[in-house]
Amino acid sequence: MSAALLALWLGLALAQTFGRPKFGAFSILILAIFIALLWRAPASTAIARAKRGAWLGLLFGIGWFAGGLWWLYISMAVYGGMPALLAGGAVLLFSAYLAIYPALACALAAALAPPASREPWHAARGAGAALALAAAWTLAEVLRGTVFTGFPWAALGYAQVGNPLAGYAPLLGMYGVDFAAALAAALLALLTQVSVRGAALAVALLVLLTAAGQQLTHQRWTQPIGQPISVALLQGNVPQSEKFQPERLGPTLNMYGDWLSSLRADLIVTPETGVPVLPEDLPPHYLSAITAALKAHHAQALLGIPLTRGADQYTNSILGLGAPAPYRYDKAHLVPFGEFIPYGFHWFVRLMNMPLGDFARGTLDQPPFVVHGDKVAPTICYEDLFGEQLAQRFRNPAHAPNIIANLTNLAWFGDTIVIPQHLEIARMRSLEFQLPTIRATNTGATAIIGADGRVLAMLQPFTVGVLAGRVQGYAGTTPFAWMASRWSYAPIVLLCLLALGVATLLARKRMP
Repeated sequence: MSAALLALWLGLALAQTFGRPKFGAFSILILAIFIALLWRAPASTAIARAKRGAWLGLLFGIGWFAGGLWWLYISMAVYGGMPALLAGGAVLLFSAYLAIYPALACALAAALAPPASREPWHAARGAGAALALAAAWTLAEVLRGTVFTGFPWAALGYAQVGNPLAGYAPLLGMYGVDFAAALAAALLALLTQVSVRGAALAVALLVLLTAAGQQLTHQRWTQPIGQPISVALLQGNVPQSEKFQPERLGPTLNMYGDWLSSLRADLIVTPETGVPVLPEDLPPHYLSAITAALKAHHAQALLGIPLTRGADQYTNSILGLGAPAPYRYDKAHLVPFGEFIPYGFHWFVRLMNMPLGDFARGTLDQPPFVVHGDKVAPTICYEDLFGEQLAQRFRNPAHAPNIIANLTNLAWFGDTIVIPQHLEIARMRSLEFQLPTIRATNTGATAIIGADGRVLAMLQPFTVGVLAGRVQGYAGTTPFAWMASRWSYAPIVLLCLLALGVATLLARKRMP
C-alpha cells in the first residue's frame, strides 16, 4: 500500500473513534501509526520533508473529516433539497478545507523531525520531534476551531473523554487534552525510530503522561453547593421534514404546552426551537398560560424559541419562564450557512430549500438563569463546541454558573453518529468546568451528565419522552475556566509555542 493511500485510510479509521468513547484510545494508536509514516521521510532537507508531510497530512485530514462529518450530506440533500451530487461534493470540499490544518501541522512537524535513516534517532532529538508534532498538531486544531468562526468538531481531544488523558481537561481544556493525546501518539511512534535506550525513555514518558492524567481525574476544583434541583428534560422527536410544516405546528405546540403546564420539576427544559415560531405567531395566551401554570407549580422553564431584536433581526433564543424576572438568552456562536450566510455564499444557500437567514448574535457573557439559587448557563446546540467561549461566563464571579444547560436539535442530520459525537462534546464541557450538564434535544441525546463527565441518565434517541432526574449544582472555578475567561486561547497557544521552541533547539543540536 502506498504512503498516500495508507494516510487516507488511517484518516478514515480515526474518524470512527469519535462518538465511541470506549474506542477513544484507538485514536491515539491510529495517529501513532500515521506519525510513524510521516517520519519515514529519507529526504535530507527540511523543505522536502515538509512538502511530503503536507501531502500526507492533507490526505489524512480528508479521510478524517469526510469519514467523521459525512452526516452533513443529510442536512443538505435530504432536508435541504440540494442535488445529491452537489451535496456530496460540498462535503468533500469542506473536508478538504478542514484538512488544510493537519496538512500545515504535518508539514511543520516533518520539517523539525530528523530524516529517516538506518541509524536510530538520538533520544533527545526524538523527544524534540515528538514535542514538535504535539505542538504543531494542537496549534493547527486551535486554528481550525477559530478561523472563519471555527469548526472544531471531531478534534482529537474529544475522543479522549473516556480515558485517563481526559484528566487534563479542567487544567488545560480540550486543547490541552488534544496536546496530551498527540504527544502520547508521537511517543508511541518514536518506538519505530529510536534505539532500545530511546524506546525506554519514550515508554517512561508515555507512562508518566498517562499516570499524571489519571491522577488529575481525582482532583476537584469545584464542590457541591446547596440542594439538588429536580429537572424534566423534554424530547419531542419532531421529524425535521415536519418541524416547519403548518399542519404540524398545532400538535407540536400542544405537546410542549402540555408538558410545560403539567410536569412537576424545579426546571423544565425544551429542545432548541422546541416552539418553532415567533411569539406573535403563537395562539393567543399560549405563553402566558404556560407561565401561569409554571408559577402555580413553583416551577421554571427554559423554552427554545426564535425571537426578534428590532426590525428584521431574528435570534435563535431561549426564554426563561416562571421566574420572578423576565429572562432571555440569545445564541452567541452561530452556525455558518445555518444561521448566518458568509459573504459571497448566498448562491450556495439558494440551492437548498431551508428556512435560513442571517440571525443576530448574542454576547458571550450573558447572565445565567437562576433556579432555586443555582445559576444555569444556557447554550444552544453548536455553541457548546467552544469551551473557551463558554469560559467567558466565569469572568464575572457573580454570574459563574453551577449547571450547564444545552438545548439542541440534531434532527437535520438523521439517525447518525452525530448524536453520540455531540454527547461526547457535552461531556468534555463538563470535564473542563467540573459542572453538571443537562441536555434537552429534539431527537437525542437528551441526557444528564455529572460534573465528572459521566452520563448519569439518558433517553433513548428518536423516542418521545421526558427525562426526569435530580441535578446537583457545583460551585468553583477550574484552572482552565479561570485562564480561558481572562486570556481565551492564549494559554494553550503559549504552551505550544514553548514546546515548538524546545523542539527547534533539539532539532538543531548536534548529537554525538
